[in-house]
Amino acid sequence: MNFSALSVLLFVLTGKSVFGARNYDDYGHCKAIVKTWADQSLQELEGGTEQERVLLKDLLFFLHVPRTGGRTYFHCFLRNLYPHNQECPRSYDKLRFDPSKPECRLLVTHDDYSILSKLPKVKTSVVTVLRSPVDRVFSSYEFSVEVASRFLIHPSLSSSIRPRPKNNTISQGVSTLDIWPWKYLVPWMREDLFARRDARRIGRMAIEKEADNSYDMEAMLMPLREFIHHPLAHEIVHNGATFQVAGLTNNSYIEGAQEIRQCLVKYSFLGKYVLQVAKRRLDKMLYVGLTENHKESATMFANMVGAQVISQLQKSNNSFGLSSFVTNNRTGNRLLSIGSDSEELMQQQSSIEDQKLNIHPVTKNAKEKKENFTVAKLMGSYEGCVSTSRSSQRRRRISSLKGIAPANFSTEERSRVPESVIKEIEKLNSLDVELYEHAHKIYSKQWTAWLQQQTSIPLESSIQVMEDTFYNRAPRFLSVSSFLAFITVVPLVYLIYKVAAHGRTSKLKI
Repeated sequence: MNFSALSVLLFVLTGKSVFGARNYDDYGHCKAIVKTWADQSLQELEGGTEQERVLLKDLLFFLHVPRTGGRTYFHCFLRNLYPHNQECPRSYDKLRFDPSKPECRLLVTHDDYSILSKLPKVKTSVVTVLRSPVDRVFSSYEFSVEVASRFLIHPSLSSSIRPRPKNNTISQGVSTLDIWPWKYLVPWMREDLFARRDARRIGRMAIEKEADNSYDMEAMLMPLREFIHHPLAHEIVHNGATFQVAGLTNNSYIEGAQEIRQCLVKYSFLGKYVLQVAKRRLDKMLYVGLTENHKESATMFANMVGAQVISQLQKSNNSFGLSSFVTNNRTGNRLLSIGSDSEELMQQQSSIEDQKLNIHPVTKNAKEKKENFTVAKLMGSYEGCVSTSRSSQRRRRISSLKGIAPANFSTEERSRVPESVIKEIEKLNSLDVELYEHAHKIYSKQWTAWLQQQTSIPLESSIQVMEDTFYNRAPRFLSVSSFLAFITVVPLVYLIYKVAAHGRTSKLKI
């Protein structure tokens, strides 16, 4: 081997060695900062008893993971529980959020867990709702398309880059375009919709006459398979629940969060540390609900959280009941416009529809309603509100999607998405899949503990609670033996109660 060849070989070997060393040093640095953050986060969660965990503290923080049904909880539960003057100002608007309001008792926001750095941790209870990762990705895609498509049909919005009016005379609410993550996803989708519309107009793209799948109509809108592989989806959507509970979204308050996120992009297997923190934080929350178990989750929320709020407010001197309901109807929607419409020109209709969710008949004075408000009445109000909300959302979606007809999002349309795409979504959301499984375990324990609590109170009170709050089916994850035991024991207890009461006519719901 001549001298020149030997020199080249030595240069190549030396270069590889240096590159490998630098790469190892980078990995070591990344592992160190991720692990240090994880260890500190876990240490902060140490201490506290189970009895302390289940008690509602002074401030309730509803960590709203997007597309999990949090808007329904806000309108149909929390606004019926907390007077308007106890809502934290500008909850969904990070730039103007002010936690220093003395009487602030309720914070509902898409901000991640790191916002607790701005709150009194020892006086704050955290609740959240999680959803199947695949369904949440579908819903994020659908909502981004739905809101963006409104720009296609509104006569005043002729361009995807036209700025929103600065002087809003219609509503003082927070626009969806001001809320994370939609302030990133909607403009991106809006620009794409206009580009495809312009391409159709000049004949570059032909509309499918009989599209087999609304999630793959390339001429009309970005296909789902393209959406899930876009860098913005990786940045915000995939594993979004894990990063939000961990406090590491791109909207995080944590100093150095961006560097941690960059390390996780380069070395995805370091995500195990983030998942560990997210799981432990779920363990410490007052309540964890599941979108798929909607009815049971609502029942538990009303009993685990709602009952404590009612008790606190009934003991306080704060105005509660009908007067606060009227205040919410008049001014509440100026405070928060949660995922309602994409820009101010559309918010008036949304605000009117949202107000319908909080309508309560004027039948008693405020003092009487304050004294008589119960979990059962809260659930009755909730059910009517949910029905109204779903009708409103359905009308809004039908109207919005006119601009991209014949595209239509539905359960039937979802079933036509190829299995390969579903598997890819699961793979891209591996952390969320594992976190959701952990949430199921927490949910099961919550449900079991709640049932046990009902059997530990006096017989008459137990029967009344079950009459008021239990619904027609047990959660599907309960074991067969547990369910059979439950449906066997409860009727016997009820029969004894009926005999002792000499023909009392109350009816038990199973």
